[in-house]
Amino acid sequence: MCGIVGYIGHRDAYPVLIKGLQRLEYRGYDSAGVVLFDGENLSLSKTKGKVEDLKNRTEATIPTKGKLGLGHTRWATHGVPNDVNSHPHCSNSGDLVIIHNGIIENYESIKTALTKRGYTFSSDTDTEVLVNLIEEVKKKEGVKLGKAVQIALNQVVGAYAIAVFDRTKPDEIVVAKLGSPLAIGIGENEYFIASDASPFIEFTNNAVYLEDEEMAIVRIGKEIKMRKIKDDAIAYPNILELQLNLEEIEKGGYEHFMLKEIYEQPRAIMDTYRGRLLADKGIIKMAGIDQNLEKFLNANRIIIVACGTSWHAGLVAEYIFEDMARIPVEVEYASEFRYRNPVITDKDVLIAISQSGETADTLAAIKLAKEKGAFVFGVCNVVGSSIARETHAGAYTHAGPEIGVASTKAFTTQITVLTLLAMRLAQEKGTFSQSKFHEYLTELESIPAKVEKTLKSNALVKEISEIYKDSANCLYLGRGYNFPVALEGALKLKEISYIHAEGYPAAEMKHGPIALIDEQMPVVVIATKKGHYEKVVSNIQEIKSRKGRIIAIVTEGDKSVKQLADHVIEIPETSESLSPLLTTIPLQLLSYHIAVMRGCNVDQPRNLAKSVTVE
Repeated sequence: MCGIVGYIGHRDAYPVLIKGLQRLEYRGYDSAGVVLFDGENLSLSKTKGKVEDLKNRTEATIPTKGKLGLGHTRWATHGVPNDVNSHPHCSNSGDLVIIHNGIIENYESIKTALTKRGYTFSSDTDTEVLVNLIEEVKKKEGVKLGKAVQIALNQVVGAYAIAVFDRTKPDEIVVAKLGSPLAIGIGENEYFIASDASPFIEFTNNAVYLEDEEMAIVRIGKEIKMRKIKDDAIAYPNILELQLNLEEIEKGGYEHFMLKEIYEQPRAIMDTYRGRLLADKGIIKMAGIDQNLEKFLNANRIIIVACGTSWHAGLVAEYIFEDMARIPVEVEYASEFRYRNPVITDKDVLIAISQSGETADTLAAIKLAKEKGAFVFGVCNVVGSSIARETHAGAYTHAGPEIGVASTKAFTTQITVLTLLAMRLAQEKGTFSQSKFHEYLTELESIPAKVEKTLKSNALVKEISEIYKDSANCLYLGRGYNFPVALEGALKLKEISYIHAEGYPAAEMKHGPIALIDEQMPVVVIATKKGHYEKVVSNIQEIKSRKGRIIAIVTEGDKSVKQLADHVIEIPETSESLSPLLTTIPLQLLSYHIAVMRGCNVDQPRNLAKSVTVE
């Protein structure tokens, strides 16, 4: 949500900023802007719309010279998406320039006070209030920019990642973070600033990720100077060597990032269990679990908190943990969990799932659980992210960068990690026989090849998509392990094609949704051989008798459903608990092709952001 890019050094800043903003488009935004400073002149350009619109406007209207610059993509919170509300924002004097990701909750009271002191405001944003507060502090206290930023941030309530500079001192940029991610790339006599490492990976592999309530001053020719915002204590930069490579954040010949990421799933699943699943030795090796085994084994229950697609992965995990390890599990929306005064004890284990590792509600749930004494285990995809740092222990998925807003490979790699965790606990508790454990090890190891085979249904799915691309509604049904997959399939369709879709447990169809079924209603049914197969076939017959159009996901060789369904997509046979790793693939492809055929922006669907870093 919102993208920040900054540069100070020996290069022309503009190409770095524009390319950086293009790489941050996946985060979701509705307007964009850049500011450049050449030591004398400040050049500002911003617009509602896409980065390409910004690029065209900028190159037609302002000089693009300068070794210092900031860029921003905005997802509107305070004030509608328009040119004026777009970032960057300048202070009343025109000396200070800021970009900001987050929300300043007490901006109205600050704005009222500043207005009384003669400040005027041209936008509706909280960000313009913040930059003028910093200017007021700087003048009133007679301090340098860095100190003014620190004092001002101690007066605000909310979340932020900011970058700000003073045109009267053009050799430095001040950055600060609370709740929203911010990284500093360290080059040769140059610094890069960004919401994540993707904008600067081609220039440097060295980065510092700010912790909450930390600020930093980057100056040409000098080392990073870091401080704690609250108490002014010195903070020391932890310089990480990034593993990200440029190829991973490019489309690689695919039309869209989403399609590329769907096809990356065999490798992503394999990378996620590589080094952890040792089938030949009959073991699962995961440091985050092995070092905290007693916490899991002595837990009264496991609480899983997540949002969106990660919540669906948590629902699959509920079936897996209870079935394999016989540990009670509750799955909660992080946004609800944090506000309902939940009962948590030191006998609970909380598993927090997030692709980005920056989801605001999930982070708040983690902090609440820690305060109550629970052991917190994180599952996320981004090394060094906030969730990775806030949890007691955890396990990374190894999906690689996921640029498409609609999550695909994050979902399957999250299920893979959670399956490994459940199997390890089942082995330790003795709820699995050794032969059953080996059987599952071997089967999980075969999943990437089976996903590869499932992807060969792409042409068929595309044909089916052509038939249903103009549908107004769609129903998804599944049972057991595949009920969450039905929810996920419906979410994907509505996210990127804007077709209304709902997922239901198949047995619940008779309790309401059956009233919607007619010859215009496509119904996607997950009907694999294992797991309530006969019951699902019965549900399909009920749909058929009401003239519903049936798209069925079935196990290879199925005969019963083929006689009833309008369309059948086959997947290889696997165990019931691992079937979501296969059944979700055709549903991802279905949503993708329908969205493309409807002319939708697949990678950047309207109103959505990849990483929701504010409430």
